[in-house]
Amino acid sequence: MKIVVIGGTGLIGGKVVDKLRERGHDAAPASPRTGVDTLTGEGLAPALADAQVVVDVSNSPSFEEKAVMEFFTTSTRNLLAAEADAGVAHHVALSIVGIDRLPDNGYFRAKVAQEQLITQGPIPYSIVRATQFFEFVKGIADAAADGDTVRVPPVLFQPVAADDVAEAVCRAALEGPLKGVTEVAGPDRFRFDELIADALSAWNDPHRVVADPHARYFGSELAERSLVPDEGRARLAETRFDDWLRRSS
Repeated sequence: MKIVVIGGTGLIGGKVVDKLRERGHDAAPASPRTGVDTLTGEGLAPALADAQVVVDVSNSPSFEEKAVMEFFTTSTRNLLAAEADAGVAHHVALSIVGIDRLPDNGYFRAKVAQEQLITQGPIPYSIVRATQFFEFVKGIADAAADGDTVRVPPVLFQPVAADDVAEAVCRAALEGPLKGVTEVAGPDRFRFDELIADALSAWNDPHRVVADPHARYFGSELAERSLVPDEGRARLAETRFDDWLRRSS
């Protein structure tokens, strides 16, 4: 089966391509690096020729509020139109757990808009929502740093390994259109501030972590369960953060 992976040269996309090929499928990475630009539509038609499934794990090159909204809405419209022309039978998109709980976050609003276009569009779909990746923990800490202090809200946090997210996306692509949302999260829940402190300690990072209930997460003040799935809703991945942290250290 031919499966086109939009964003197929990135962190998740590269893993998805490899996993699909290991299963014997014709997985074709598509990104500006391969001559496919979903924002302009360049290269979409030839890339989608004979494809049965399209997986979209692309990301905006800019996180500025207007730019990220423009990227996800324009790219998704272009992609769905090209899929309809090509006769694609299944659209799979990667999204984020909790995006509808943080309306003041511009990136999350853009992902909500993307999901709405998909659910209202002409292509049978599956949406995979994931929690934050282990691989992004260092970047989250850096973004929360103020001098020698990292201020993080003491809320629930349930991150997941990128490899496990890629596996969930592959599973969705091969199981057929869900016409709904599925969620994937890591196997363990933590206090956000405690996990950040443990990670920085393992990396010999001298920053001091402070639990601050009003510290903002990329502009949003978090409630206790803003970033975690509802009980029993998510499929829990296998990789534990402590094991991943030991390997990364």
